Amino acid sequence: MQQLIEFFSFTNPNIRWVVLGVVLIGASSAVIGTFAYLRKRALVGDAVSHAILPGICLAFLFSGVKNPLVLLLGATFTGGLSLLAIDYITQQSKIKSDAAIALVLSVFYGVGILLLTAIQNSGNAEQSGLDKFLFGKAAALVFEDVVVFGGFSVVLLGVVWAFFPAFRLISFDMDFARSAGYPVRFLSFLLALLTVVAVAIGMQAVGVVLMSALLITPAAAARYWTHHLRMMLIISAGLGAFSGIMGAFISYTMPQMPTGPWIVAVLSLLAILSVLFGSKKGVLARYFQQKRNQSKILQENILKCFYHLGEFDNSLSASRSILDLQKKRYMPDNQLLKGIKKLLAQGLIQKNGQAYQLTDHGIREGARITKIHRLWEIFLTKHLHLADDHVHEDAEAIEHLITPELEKELEAHLNYPDTDPHQSPIPY
Repeated sequence: MQQLIEFFSFTNPNIRWVVLGVVLIGASSAVIGTFAYLRKRALVGDAVSHAILPGICLAFLFSGVKNPLVLLLGATFTGGLSLLAIDYITQQSKIKSDAAIALVLSVFYGVGILLLTAIQNSGNAEQSGLDKFLFGKAAALVFEDVVVFGGFSVVLLGVVWAFFPAFRLISFDMDFARSAGYPVRFLSFLLALLTVVAVAIGMQAVGVVLMSALLITPAAAARYWTHHLRMMLIISAGLGAFSGIMGAFISYTMPQMPTGPWIVAVLSLLAILSVLFGSKKGVLARYFQQKRNQSKILQENILKCFYHLGEFDNSLSASRSILDLQKKRYMPDNQLLKGIKKLLAQGLIQKNGQAYQLTDHGIREGARITKIHRLWEIFLTKHLHLADDHVHEDAEAIEHLITPELEKELEAHLNYPDTDPHQSPIPY
C-alpha cells in the first residue's frame, strides 16, 4: 500500500518523468497503430520495429554518443528505408508482401545485431546501455528523454488530429479517396512516416523486439468495444497509456522486473479481456446477441403461426391452444412456452383460459412478418427466377432481418403486389 501511495502521488520526479514518458509513447503509438491495423498493415509495423536497430547502431557509430535525438534520427532513417525496401520488392518482383516483410525484417535485424555486437566489442565506454534498446528501458527515462520522445509523441497526435478526415477515408476506402481527389500517395507516405516515427520513439519504452505489440495490440483490443473510428482511437490510446502506467508501477514495486515486457504483458491481458468482454465483438457480446436473435426469431415465428391460423379460419383474434400452434408449425414445448411468455410480457398476445390470442398489436406484428415473408418470396421468384416451391426456406431466413425501411423499398420495388407466388394475400 505504501508503494502504491508513493507511486501514484507522483512526488518522486523520476516517477513523474517515467509515467509521463510511457503515457505519451503508449498513447501515440496506439493511435498510429490503429490506422496500420485498419489498413491491414500490422506486419509492416513489426518489420519497421526490427529495422530500426541498425539505424540506432549507425547513429551511435557516427556520433559516438547516446543522444536520444540522434538515435531517433538514425532509427527513423533505417525504418523508412525498410518500408521502401518492402515496396520495391513487392513491386519489382513476384515476391508477395508477407514474404517481403519477413525478408526485410530478418535482414535489417540481423545487420542490427551484427552492428550492436561490434559496438559492444569496440571498447567504447559510451556504448554501455545501448543494448537496452532491444527490450526497452522505460524505467530509466529522464527529463531529456521525455522532452525528445514525449515531444515527438505530441507532434504525432497533432498530425493525426489535423489529417484525421483524410486518414479515415484512406483507411476504409482508398479508391473512393482517390476518386474524390485526395492525394492518396502523399497521405499513404505520411501515415508510413508516422508509423516509422511512432516505432522509433516507442523503442524507448518496450524496445525493438516488443514494439509491434505496443503499436497493434491496443487497436486490436479497441476494435472489440466500438464500431466508430473516433472512439476506437480514444480507447486504443487509453489502453496504451494505461498499460504504460501499470507496467511502470509493477517495475517500481519489483525493481528486478523490466518495465517494457510488463507494459506488453498488461496490454496483452487487456486485449484478452477485450476479446472476452468487448461490448461489440467480444465473445460474451456475440453470445448474448445470438441468444437475442434466436429469441426474436422464435417470437416472430409464433406470431406468424397465430396469423396464419387466423387467415385460415378468417378469425385473427381467435384463441389458440398450444396444440393448435404445434399442428401448424412444430416447436418443442419448452421453446414454445418460452416464446409465449415473452410475447405475453410485450402485450402481443393475451391468455384466454388455457389458450392464447393475438392482441391488436400482435395482429399488426403478425401481419408485418407475414408480409415480409411473402414479399421476399415474390422477389426471389421474379428477380432470381427461383421455382415457387424453392423460395419458402430462403424467405424464412431473411424475414427476420429486413428492417422497416427495407420493407418499404422492397414493396415499392415489387409495385405493391396483392398476392405472393402461392396466391396468398399480402397483408397491408
